[in-house]
This record gives sequence, C-alpha cells and structure tokens, in this order.
Amino acid sequence: MTAHTKTLIRGARLLGGEPQDVLIDGETVAAVGTGLDAEGARVIEAGGLVLLPGLVDLHTHLREPGREDSETVLTGTRAAAAGGYTAVHAMANTFPVADTAGVVEQVWRLGKESGYCDVQPIGAVTVGLEGKHLAELGAMHDSAANVRVFSDDGKCVDDAVIMRRALEYVKAFDGVVAQHAQEPRLTEGAQMNEGVVSAELGLGGWPAVAEESIIARDVLLAAHVGSRVHICHLSTAGSVEIVRWAKSKGWNVTAEVTPHHLLLTDELVRTYNPVYKVNPPLRTEADVLALRAALADGTIDCVATDHAPHPHEDKDCEWPAAAMGMVGLETALSVVQQTMVDTGLLDWAGVADRMSLRPAAISGIAGQGRPVAAGEPANLTLVDPDYRGDVDPAGFASRSRNTPYEGRELPGRVTHTFLRGRATVVDGKLA
Repeated sequence: MTAHTKTLIRGARLLGGEPQDVLIDGETVAAVGTGLDAEGARVIEAGGLVLLPGLVDLHTHLREPGREDSETVLTGTRAAAAGGYTAVHAMANTFPVADTAGVVEQVWRLGKESGYCDVQPIGAVTVGLEGKHLAELGAMHDSAANVRVFSDDGKCVDDAVIMRRALEYVKAFDGVVAQHAQEPRLTEGAQMNEGVVSAELGLGGWPAVAEESIIARDVLLAAHVGSRVHICHLSTAGSVEIVRWAKSKGWNVTAEVTPHHLLLTDELVRTYNPVYKVNPPLRTEADVLALRAALADGTIDCVATDHAPHPHEDKDCEWPAAAMGMVGLETALSVVQQTMVDTGLLDWAGVADRMSLRPAAISGIAGQGRPVAAGEPANLTLVDPDYRGDVDPAGFASRSRNTPYEGRELPGRVTHTFLRGRATVVDGKLA
C-alpha cells in the first residue's frame, strides 16, 4: 500500500459542500481549509470529488475461519477498502463460531495483518449460535478484540429468556445485542417475501410479521432491562413503525438497513435467479419506500451491507437449494447515492452520518466515524459522484461474485480510500 508522510487533497467538496483542501500528515488530518500548501506533500487534485469520513460497516460476513472458499479477512477487507470502508464489523457465523475469546482474537489479528481496514469482531450471543446457552460474552469483551457488539446473525435469538439475559449481561459494559429478527416458526420453508408474488410463483412465503414480532418483543425487553438493542437488516414498513414507536419512548434502540433493501423488490424473484435470494427477503415497493423515508428521517440509524459472499456453486443452482445472501461492500455507496442522494432524500453530509458516524457510535469502535477535522485520524474516502458505470463483478476484490447488480448501471465511484493516512485505494484501484 502507498504510504506518504504528507498528502494534500486539493479542492474536494467536503461532505458535498464547498471545495476545501485537506492536509494529511502521517496518520492524522493536520489541517482543513482553502489555499493550503505543504512542501513535499503528494497532491491529489480532487476538484468535483466528494470527501467523506471513511465508511464503517456494522454487518459484514468475512467467512474466516472456516469458509475461506467464499471469503477471507484479507479479500473481504480489500473489498471493503475498494468500497470506501475503513472499518468493518465481522459477524460471528464462522466455523468455528466466534463464541469464545480465542476465535474473536483470531479474526481481530487477521484484520490487523490485512492492513486494508480495521476489523472489529462481533461475538456470538449463544454458544454455537444454537440459542440455548449464552456464549462467553464477558471473556470476548475482555479480550484483545474488545468485543462490544454481539449477534447470532443468520439465526434469531428466539428464546425471550436468553435474549433478556444477554441484554442484562452486556449492559454492564455498555454493549449491544444486534438481533437478526426472524421468528423461526413463522418462516419454516420460507423462500421469499410472503405476498402476491410468492403466491403466483408457488414459493414458500416469508411473512413480514416474522420480523416485526421479534422486533416488538425485543424493544420491550431492552426497555425493561434498560439495555441496548440493535435491529439488523430491518426490511418492512411495519418494522419501521415499531422502531419509530420505541424511539419515541426514549428507549435505546437502533436499526440498520441494507443497500439492497433500499433498491430491490420481490418482483425480481420472478426471474428465479438465486442471486436475489437473501435473508431477510426482498420486500415490496411499499416497503422499499418506507425504508428510504425512515433512513432519511433518522428512524433507521445507518446503512449496513450484510455482505454475504458465497462460492459460485452455492448460488448457481435451483432457487430452493441456493444459499441466501449477496455481496455488497463494493457497491453499497453507489446504491445509497442512487436511492438516497440522487432522489434528494439525503445530502452527502447525511450519507456520512448514516454510513460512518452513526455506525461507529453504535459499536463504539475507536478512531472511526470521526469528523473530517484537524487532529482527527485520517480515515477518509473520496468519491466521484458524477461517474456512471455498469457493475462488473469480474473486477471485484471480493473472492465471491454473488451480486444482484451485475450489468446494472450505478452512479458514483470511490477514487481514494485512506486508512490512518495511508492510501488503500488510489485512482479507483487497490494500492
């Protein structure tokens, strides 16, 4: 990767506003202003580009250890850097499961070695993701990985007593339980969103209430305990209303939405292309519009990719047998630009808030999600908002290619990413 003692970013539109110069000295932003100069600095002419704080993803599947055929920490963090991310949170559904201090420290060390972005492990809530016994939450928090977010993502913590105990436990160190809201009894055999399209196609329906009932229960539990709950990949209009109600009560509830749930609908399942098979499923146009509005008004706190890589053979098969999930790190910012910025729902400052500042604040990850200001760590992303191009997964840094956007034109392109002043992406290419 490219290292410079000093780098001068000249004329970038800071958070989409007026052109500013930003001087990076070592790992830190040294100055922000106009007419800056620095002898010996590498100069990046950034006229027309938007400068954002480095993006932070609360929901990434890096697959290592155990499924290195689909992704590794190295390939996943390279994909993250290419997408403008300087930090990702690695979900616990690895093999073995990240339910002990030893496994989360392994993932954390692999992230340190990769050097492309910070990797903060998320610990499992229950042993083996089996939902029966609490995992070693305290030991994972006290480890070198300093885990503060816990999730059985991929599976729901459906036992209310276990969920209550987890919320009580993490309260001691201001941790958060991130819930995959899916009532398993209501989704047995489910293949797609329950509605008109599922009825016409004859595929098992995944009702919105399976998500909404768990969210309703968990916001009540969090309020009762006085603890923090985070809702993963919220996908329905009803879920939005429950979170909005919980926040109106002053309860400590946060929520995320994925880029694909902001753009794609269950109508795409008519193709029977398994690339559109995902958990939670693609919903209706009405749900998509409700999610966009909720992200705009702050009911939904942040965008998280749920980057879920799979090898070719796990997706190139008949729909019922296909794995659920999509890769998303390298296209997330473009999808958010199309659905939120280009529609006028968010400005670039809002994007920085929802894709950097808020997710970092939810997890408490150090040195990330900071304003672009003198004295702050130089975790930065430069974006060309005028770029338009078709998505070509052959050029992905991720080891997997299961994107729903292949051949689709999307706006925006990350031109540069800086991790503590070191360029990980230069002119749109990994350094």
